[in-house]
Amino acid sequence: MRSYPGHTVSLQLFAANVITLVYVESNKLTLLRRLRLPEVKEIADPLLERCTFPSEGSHLDCAVSGGPDSVALLILAVHAGCRVTAIHVDHGIREGSENEAGLVRDIAHALGAEFKAMSVQIGSGPNLEARAREARFSVLPPGVATGHTMDDQAETVMIALLRGSGMDGIAAMRSGIRHPLLNVRRSETVKLCNMLGITTFDDPTNMSDSFQRNRVRHHLIPLCCDIAGRDVVPLLARHAQLMAEESQLLDELSMSVDPTDVKSIRSADRVLARRAIRRWLRSGDKGYPPDQAGVERVLAVANGLFKGTDVIPGIHVSRSKGILSKSDIE
Repeated sequence: MRSYPGHTVSLQLFAANVITLVYVESNKLTLLRRLRLPEVKEIADPLLERCTFPSEGSHLDCAVSGGPDSVALLILAVHAGCRVTAIHVDHGIREGSENEAGLVRDIAHALGAEFKAMSVQIGSGPNLEARAREARFSVLPPGVATGHTMDDQAETVMIALLRGSGMDGIAAMRSGIRHPLLNVRRSETVKLCNMLGITTFDDPTNMSDSFQRNRVRHHLIPLCCDIAGRDVVPLLARHAQLMAEESQLLDELSMSVDPTDVKSIRSADRVLARRAIRRWLRSGDKGYPPDQAGVERVLAVANGLFKGTDVIPGIHVSRSKGILSKSDIE
């Protein structure tokens, strides 16, 4: 390369950018062509029919960690004709985690999608999963799509049962634009990525029994399948859908109950009063819905048995002059 005073670095950067651009465009053409291959379309097209993406041409933000589920979300969103922005969030939990953004960036650009990288700091305290999730969603845009699959849905149902969360928890994630892959299996996302020759990232923490969801995934659900003599994941997902439909009806009926007014709660049917309180406790919360025991404690406060109570997940409810109020637990 020729050197000009004060321009050597600029020329080198220009050359590097041209090489990068050619590389990205080459990969883009290769990957998009591969997506149109008959053997790939044979897998991708039926999957797309089961997804709940917005209409073609719509903009869609996708949370992409680099794992097969979120990468499949990115692939299928592009295949659905959406204008996609892949967003990677680095939690800084694992050494070298900042390098994972590069993997997502390359895949996104190769698919013709936009890319954004974000980083968060995880606060101290118990339940690393919940803290990481809260930090992640604090920077992700509202309505961002995630790559949760039917297997994730089944795990969420089991966790809700273990927590005694009631109908809301068992209803788990609602199918729609935010969760477009709930009718897709985890094995299918892996197969799609493999068919396209895309290398994904396997988070080593997903194999650790230190986390409840992993123990449900690797031990409890396989045990249930063995006992039932069949794959229970579709059954649990179907149960979640039924609970979601009934939950919606009860929510509509409970709108007549003011969950902050003691008189309104006391005069309402107990089932509707519980629904109203659960909806109130969950509003603005990005975590799991409150468990049944927490809702019952709030009812006890409304009925004058206590002046206040702590409620999962980290909310304090108190009564004063016939009015209930909630505050975050410090």
